[in-house]
Amino acid sequence: MKFLLLTFVGVVHLLSLSSGKTIYKNDISQRSFQEIKEEIASYGDVAKAIINLAVYGKAQNRSYERLALLVDTVGPRPSGSKSLEKAIQIMHQNLQEDGLENVHLEPVKIPHWERGEESAVMLEPRIHKMAILGLGSSIGTPPEGITAEVLVVTSFEELQRRAPEARGKIVVYNQPYVNYSKTVQYRVQGSVEAAKVGAVASLIRSVASFSIYSPHTGIQEYQDGVPKIPTACITVEDAEMMSRMASRGNRIVIQLKMGAKNYPDADSFNTVAEIIGSKYPEQVVLVSGHLDSWDVGQGAMDDGGGAFISWEALSLIKDLGLRPKRTLRLVLWTAEEQGGIGAFQYYQLHKANISNYSLVMESDLGTFLPSGLQFTGSEKARTIVEEVMSLLQPVNITQVFRAGEGTDINFWIQAGVPGASLLDDLYKYFSFHHSRGDTMTIMDPKQMNVAAAVWAVVSYVIADMEEMLPRS
Repeated sequence: MKFLLLTFVGVVHLLSLSSGKTIYKNDISQRSFQEIKEEIASYGDVAKAIINLAVYGKAQNRSYERLALLVDTVGPRPSGSKSLEKAIQIMHQNLQEDGLENVHLEPVKIPHWERGEESAVMLEPRIHKMAILGLGSSIGTPPEGITAEVLVVTSFEELQRRAPEARGKIVVYNQPYVNYSKTVQYRVQGSVEAAKVGAVASLIRSVASFSIYSPHTGIQEYQDGVPKIPTACITVEDAEMMSRMASRGNRIVIQLKMGAKNYPDADSFNTVAEIIGSKYPEQVVLVSGHLDSWDVGQGAMDDGGGAFISWEALSLIKDLGLRPKRTLRLVLWTAEEQGGIGAFQYYQLHKANISNYSLVMESDLGTFLPSGLQFTGSEKARTIVEEVMSLLQPVNITQVFRAGEGTDINFWIQAGVPGASLLDDLYKYFSFHHSRGDTMTIMDPKQMNVAAAVWAVVSYVIADMEEMLPRS
């Protein structure tokens, strides 16, 4: 899971991603908002039927049970791994057996990194074996490891002020958790900033809203022209302990060993299935989640839940015998955790048809009880989405928030396509995010039922309305 805040303006959008050549104009509806509002209100019975089937009917708990079967069978699904490819093949078969249309795999190239054996032991001022998780794409240490004194800092600014002290040391970041989008910069950029001042390794306090001595991994990025140094996350508890030790003037020494390796890019696939539109089959409402995960836990929450409620949305619509005017396209992305690698290649392949995308949806912030929908788009589109969300009054989930986003759909949103994401309990989400605790134990079937109902109602109604969502 990643974050981005995106804005866009203008009637004519120049698509600068890659070619920068595609230009389109959006057709402006001649209907009054009152007419559109009445059209949306006419979907009240359909929305209730979807909700009843998902929450109370024979489909209740189906997304949870499907997810449990996959993650219990396959386990975590890191980019480039055999387990990810096994999961993709299983899902390809599952979608075919579910009776969805145009089920296929679209080839992509994705990164392949493995953490190997890893350890960190504090040698001074006392012996203490620390829990760590190497960060994605990190290099390893020499076989004998790196043994060095520690410099503890709380920010990049403090690191710059104390740059002369950093040379030859292991930089430990004990940055306070503000929120994910602000704090994650230390995980992503921490090794580069430490290397710039001569550090030999970096250890980053896990980006987590809550910790029971749990390290949280994630991707980190090297920078051209800056030495690559090993980097890992440590627990909140150890980061704070070393900060206290340093404030007392204790000399801290750590031995770090990491067997991490980067391999050549691997072959993989985005997994696609559809309900083909009855009137405008070339137009698309895209519903998605990512199938890959980190290599710890089960990847049940991030993003098994999002992927499986996206599948469930199409299953619910199919089970009710509904066929929207536009094509509903399910995409299960690969290599999201490495920065939306599979999704970017999908965008490159399909962007020529960007004017046919009415809405792109991604669930990658958990499938706990939803609080509403995050949306990015024109104000006209927002008022339409607000009316659609009013159809979810039976489950009391009607709010529309700003900043719809998702690593895998941001390419489309940046180009002007309306985008939506599911919002729920982020405190709980980031307590388990990228940790060994991301397992089926934290998933709730009843909450997944509601999340699936929200996802199905929104995607179906917008796909079946007479007109596409208006753009700026």
